[in-house]
Amino acid sequence: MDRLEAMSILVAVVEAGSFTGASRRLKIPLPTVSRKLADLEEHLGTRLLTRSTRRLTLTDAGTTYVVACKRILDEVGEAERAAAGEHVVPKGELVITAPIVFGRLHVVPVVSEFLEMSPDIHVRMLLSDRNVHLLEDHIDVALRIGTLPDSSLVATRVGSVRQVACGSPDYFAKHGVPQEPGDLANMPCVTFDVLGSPMTWAFTGGAKGRNLTVAVRSRLSVNTAEAALAAATVGVGVTRVLSYQAASAVQEGLLRIVLEAFEPAPLPVYLLHSTQGALPLKMRSFLDFAAPRLRGRLAAGQVGVRA
Repeated sequence: MDRLEAMSILVAVVEAGSFTGASRRLKIPLPTVSRKLADLEEHLGTRLLTRSTRRLTLTDAGTTYVVACKRILDEVGEAERAAAGEHVVPKGELVITAPIVFGRLHVVPVVSEFLEMSPDIHVRMLLSDRNVHLLEDHIDVALRIGTLPDSSLVATRVGSVRQVACGSPDYFAKHGVPQEPGDLANMPCVTFDVLGSPMTWAFTGGAKGRNLTVAVRSRLSVNTAEAALAAATVGVGVTRVLSYQAASAVQEGLLRIVLEAFEPAPLPVYLLHSTQGALPLKMRSFLDFAAPRLRGRLAAGQVGVRA
């Protein structure tokens, strides 16, 4: 059995989502695809794929094995190009995930610039406020905001963002401007659950640095930052979002930030990947390109609303 061929077929099946799609992509007969994967599973002594009439699902062993296959195939391809004396260039598909608003505002421009200088790379972007699983969802690079749990993932910090409380000027003219976090308990608020419990907001105690938790009065609860900001700009209540999410509305005068002295510590921003050791050239190229650019945007205050 040609194990590299079998690995290539397995990766093609996973990426295409079906045996038929892999057969078309690789231009080999469908029975050959099925036989090669059956031979691979027999060789490994374990099942890699669970087959049903509607979809293919990787087993736990299959998920781990596919990640290793991609790394091995990338390394073999790079070694072959180097041995042949060719100029080594990054190539292949790169899968990137990021939070929806941050991705749209800041990751997409960086990726677009990267693609201009990398003609042999194509990118698939998954924008989601859910933290997708890098191995299970076959993600190469993830941008994450917040403290990371201990894991085997490799993290590169590119900066931080603030958690800000804000409301419209008309709202504050009607209800007054809160001078300390406790004032929010008596003010209508717009809440959403991405930053933790929607009904309690955490602050620090100003100069003393004590942690404060305020039970807010939610007039409207939503499930996205954009909806919260839209409601806040028309005066429904005070909301709390990440600084880059509110930046445009603050700059246009639609929203005003309050309680800045009581903001909790800024949240770190990271680029994550799961590969240890030598990275595939496409990933190394993107990380080397994206990290300083994202770091520069954050440091320059383009993501935040306060330099």
